[in-house]
Amino acid sequence: GNFVAGNGFKVVGAHTDSPVLKVKPNSYKRAHEYLQVGVECYGGGLWHTWLDRDLGIAGRVIVYTGKEKFSQRLVHIKQPILRVPSLAIHLQSGNERSALKLNKEDHLTPVLGQIAGELNAKNSVEDDDLDDRHPPALLRVLAQEIGCNPADIVDVELSLCDIQNGTLGGVNKEFVFTPRVDNQSHCFTGISSIIDHACSGALAEDDAVSIVALFDHEEVGSNSNEGAGSPIMRDAIIRISGCFAMAEDSELFKIGLAKSLLFSCDAAHAIHPNYASKHERNHQPKIGKGTVIKTNQNQRYATNCVTGFVVRELCKRNKLPFQEFVVRNDCPCGSTIGPILAHYVGIRTVDIGIPQLSMHSIRETCGVKDLFTNFQLLNSFFRDGLKVLSSISED
Repeated sequence: GNFVAGNGFKVVGAHTDSPVLKVKPNSYKRAHEYLQVGVECYGGGLWHTWLDRDLGIAGRVIVYTGKEKFSQRLVHIKQPILRVPSLAIHLQSGNERSALKLNKEDHLTPVLGQIAGELNAKNSVEDDDLDDRHPPALLRVLAQEIGCNPADIVDVELSLCDIQNGTLGGVNKEFVFTPRVDNQSHCFTGISSIIDHACSGALAEDDAVSIVALFDHEEVGSNSNEGAGSPIMRDAIIRISGCFAMAEDSELFKIGLAKSLLFSCDAAHAIHPNYASKHERNHQPKIGKGTVIKTNQNQRYATNCVTGFVVRELCKRNKLPFQEFVVRNDCPCGSTIGPILAHYVGIRTVDIGIPQLSMHSIRETCGVKDLFTNFQLLNSFFRDGLKVLSSISED
C-alpha cells in the first residue's frame, strides 16, 4: 500500500469471550454417589439457561512430552459428558417456585457421572499417576481426545460448552439460534470484512493500515494481558508506525493516531416483544433492521457526534440500514471495549453492534440479515472510513 508514518489506522475491535462455566483448579468433587466437576462462573451469565443442557468441554491442556518439555494442546469434547440438573418442581417450596434463585456455588456444579462407574473404570496403577486435582474420568476423556497418556496431562484450562450446533430459525429462517452471539458474531464479521478488503486489491492503493483486533476478558473488565485494557493495541500502532519512521520522527505516531478511527463492535440489545418497556421509546433496535449505533453520555459507550456521523454516512452511501440505541435513564447500561481503548490508546471510537435477544444466555438469537449488512458496513469502513472522517473540517 501507500502507507507512510503519520497516516491513519482503521481498526475493528471485538472481544472473543462470553459468560461461561470454567473448571476450577481443584475440580474433583463427589456427592451422594455422583461424580462432579467444580466450576467457577465467568462473567455475568444468565445461569439458569445452563440447567438441563447437554454440555461438552473445551479449552487447552498442558501435556508433558518428556525430558522436562511440555506442550499446549487445544481440546474440544463434543459429547454430552456433563449436565447441570435442575431441581424437580415437586421438591420446591412455594417461594422457590415463584422465583428461581440459584446459588452459584451450590446449584451450578455439573454432574460428570456416577462414582460406581468411575470405580469400574479405574486402573489403580495408572490412576495413581494422574493429577489428583481433577476427576480421573475427565482426564481420561481429555487424553483420548488429544492422543496422550492421561498421566501426562499436568494442567488444564477448560470451559463448559453447549454441544448443540447453531441453526437458522424462525418460520422464514430469519434468525440465528446459537451460543456466543455476544461476541463471536463480530469476530466473524470483522475477520471476514478485512479478508474481503485484502482480496479486493484495495490494499495496493490504501494509504492507511487496516487492523482487526480481538480481545479476551471483556466480560470481566478487560484488565489482563490479552484484554483491551492491556498495552497491546497502543504498542501495535506504535511499532507499525515505527517501521516507517526514523526514531527522531516519533511524533508521527501521534499525528497518525489523530487521523485514526476504531469501530468497537459488540452485540446490542434488540427490543424484546415480551419486555418492550425495557427500551426507551425512540431507541428500540429490531432484529433484521441493521447495525446499531450505541450512545451513552456517561461514557459506557465511546460514540460521539463525529464518530457516529462516520457510521451513518457510510450506511447512507452504501444503502445500508442502521439503528440507534440509548439506554433508558432508569436502567443500568453495559459497556464495551470501546471506552477502554479510547482511553488507553487515545483513538477516536464509535460503538456499534448487531441487535440480539437473550444476551448472556447459553443460546442467543440474532438476525441473518444483520450479520451480512454488518459485514458490508465494516467492509465500507476499511474502504472509505477515513475518507469520511477527513472530510469533516474543524472551524
